[in-house]
Amino acid sequence: MTSLAADLLAWYDANRRRLPWRAEPGAHADPYAVWLSEVMLQQTTVATVKDYFARFMKKWPTVTALAAAPLDDVLKEWAGLGYYARARNLHKCATVVARDFGGKFPDTEAGLRALPGVGDYTAAAIAAIAFDVPATVVDGNVERVISRLRRLEEELPGAKKSIRALTGEITPDRRPGDFAQAMMDLGATVCTPRNPKCLLCPWARACAARAAGDAERFPQKAPKKEKPTRRAVAFWLVHDGHVLLERRAPKGLLGGMPGLYSTPWTERPDFPAKAEWLTSVPSDDYWKPVEGLAKHTFTHFHLETRLVSAKAAQRLNLENGFWHPLDRLDDVGLPTVFAKMAKLVSGQ
Repeated sequence: MTSLAADLLAWYDANRRRLPWRAEPGAHADPYAVWLSEVMLQQTTVATVKDYFARFMKKWPTVTALAAAPLDDVLKEWAGLGYYARARNLHKCATVVARDFGGKFPDTEAGLRALPGVGDYTAAAIAAIAFDVPATVVDGNVERVISRLRRLEEELPGAKKSIRALTGEITPDRRPGDFAQAMMDLGATVCTPRNPKCLLCPWARACAARAAGDAERFPQKAPKKEKPTRRAVAFWLVHDGHVLLERRAPKGLLGGMPGLYSTPWTERPDFPAKAEWLTSVPSDDYWKPVEGLAKHTFTHFHLETRLVSAKAAQRLNLENGFWHPLDRLDDVGLPTVFAKMAKLVSGQ
């Protein structure tokens, strides 16, 4: 074991974060808990994930239980976490593990990578943390730590290959799972993007960026492209205490989730005029504008939505539509983007 690995593990033993999916140092964690947490943590903070993880584990304590659950129930519990393809892949992966592997996760990186929704990072994390495989685990925190440790001038995302190689050089054969989690904790609590706490770092003396006094310069990143803005009009149609919702197509953005009917989310300088959107909804109802604007940011674009509301004379049957009680709207599992739209009409 290198001195860097030894120093980091000693620091981890004294300073590790206590997280609900983690085992004690030196012990193997539950593969199901590791997998579930890693999928949830993609593009999502630890603080947000904790409550979702607890609810999932209480409702579905094993991968077999999760596999037996209806997909709609899983999507409903996932509502608010975003990136809903993760939830669909979560259920698909659970089904494969329960059906093809007797409810036990493969214990190799290759076997894990073959599962639905499990990429290189997640496979390495599960292998290391749950099965003690000396896999190279690199997330955003690790990229920052290694970039500063070696003062790597190469820009991300192109630098990922170099960072992985540098991480692999110091990943130990003993306690690789603890080492991976220690790297994550170091980046999350000490080697932070701004104002890193270098005096508390177990690698302070070895860090090239600290020696140069420019740690915050790293990692170097290629300039981001400006996100385009898409605009749409959404429809709030009510009848007898119910609102008309749409079940979105299984594939694509927010696949399988409930939401409001709307015009297409299109990049445009203005919002669709009434003549445009009346072709999308019944025209014999009185539509009035809802004050305010719902704004939401996805990975690749911003969305701005204006709402119009109306009262229907009868329940209309539209393709993929269903009527849901207004007083139980919180129970339907609206994704955040649609929950923001619903807030605009609260009280109406």
